Amino acid sequence: MNKANRPKPRLGARLAASGLGVAALLAACSAPESTKEQRDELAKSIIEQKKTTEDGTSTATTADGYKTDLAKRISQVNFTSVYVERPQALLRSVIVIKYIVDRDGNLVKSEILRTNRDKQAEASAMGSLKTAAPFPKPPETLLKNGRIELSESWLFNNDGRFQLRSVALAQMGE
Repeated sequence: MNKANRPKPRLGARLAASGLGVAALLAACSAPESTKEQRDELAKSIIEQKKTTEDGTSTATTADGYKTDLAKRISQVNFTSVYVERPQALLRSVIVIKYIVDRDGNLVKSEILRTNRDKQAEASAMGSLKTAAPFPKPPETLLKNGRIELSESWLFNNDGRFQLRSVALAQMGE
């Protein structure tokens, strides 16, 4: 069916859709501001560093546990770029990065799997990953061919700060 022959959306449907957008915007703007103490306490609980063995190996027992350890490390190293409260309902950008860590905790490779073409958010996500390396060594039981492959989502608010999905709070409106 060509564009000219498509049925036009009903006026009520268009008004309802625009009303939802306005409601989401108002909800995001009306969230109560937290105190500095609350933000600091929340930041501490989110980005506390996981324990490692004497040789720097993560104590995680699963790939998800190791991924959470790395998310906390990325957040800790890049704390000035991390949003520590609940992310807004409509995110500015979501960047998904696949990355590979070798047995020594070195970042071997990284690539963007999903983006909305927000170049600033892409650069921030990739930069925060690279800045946090090297990571705690992954446990031998999690390695395949001496490496572990993970993926993580960076959730960006309008102000350019992010949370990592592995350690993020629920979004507003959830």
